Amino acid sequence: MEPEQPSPDTEQESLHEEAHLPPPTLWPIGFAIGIVVVLVGLIIDPLLISSIGAVIAIVFGFLWARDATAELRSEPAAVEPERRDLTRADEGQTVPPPVEPTTVTRSVFLEGTTLGLGAAIGMVITVPVAGFALLPSFLGQDQHKVDLGPVSAFPLGQWYVATFIVNPSEGEVSKRAAFIRNNGTVADPKTKQPVPSFSIISNRCTHLGCPTQANGPSGQKFTGKPTIREHTVNGPVELLPVIPAGYGCPCHGSQFDTEGNRTAGPAVRALDRYGFEIDHGRLILLSTYSVSHVVGTGGQAQIYKYKQASPGNHVDGPEQWLYPIQPPHN
Repeated sequence: MEPEQPSPDTEQESLHEEAHLPPPTLWPIGFAIGIVVVLVGLIIDPLLISSIGAVIAIVFGFLWARDATAELRSEPAAVEPERRDLTRADEGQTVPPPVEPTTVTRSVFLEGTTLGLGAAIGMVITVPVAGFALLPSFLGQDQHKVDLGPVSAFPLGQWYVATFIVNPSEGEVSKRAAFIRNNGTVADPKTKQPVPSFSIISNRCTHLGCPTQANGPSGQKFTGKPTIREHTVNGPVELLPVIPAGYGCPCHGSQFDTEGNRTAGPAVRALDRYGFEIDHGRLILLSTYSVSHVVGTGGQAQIYKYKQASPGNHVDGPEQWLYPIQPPHN
């Protein structure tokens, strides 16, 4: 008895399945490594490490997609139909017509569809996350200016707790407070000309951002100075006279001296300060900047200033390496 011969349909399906099995490749591993480098770079150095990871992921992703779709882009191979001579046993039987090879098989179609769907899902997830993580670092914000009233409203050497609105269009939600003292005039380091000097310390704690309070009596009863209320282009401004022995945070107990230096508690640096300018005899607050520490007092103080950093972030020492990029501040 002659062995049973496989049918032409079975042979054709077997050939198609063997021809379209994807070969082993390292491209997915390289793509995964690139994604890991991007995520790690978001913590360490988004500009450098994340950029390198993105390049690795793009290159290996392109090679992976190119390798997986090679058959879709290649010319279909010419397949000659099987020919054989009829034997006596085949006489009288109908020979089935040859099966024409198809350009795209089901396995190739499913493979391409899966890759495309995976890429679309990856883009939907990755692009918004990367945008929120990286984009703010490349966006600048306009510097705000807050009119606090005439310089004559600030007696020499007297501390005030000033409350004001930063952005009138936002209203009370942009209300801020600062500790202000008029230091008189000092010699400008560059021109050697006398210029006004003010200590303007933000009340935002450098631990988690809670509002600090002056440790000392306030109001006319104790200071002999009245509370000043004015209405400027930014909105209402209140100047409450105070005799501070320092500043304290009611949330977690951080303590600061009168120049804003940290003296106790979990805060990581001195209190931030506001820049200022004098415009036609009026005190104008500018944007804040961060301070590691202050040496001296008043107009003779040496302020170690840095670019504005978020609460809880170090600005000097080895710890600053953990915070390479800060979100924009105004």
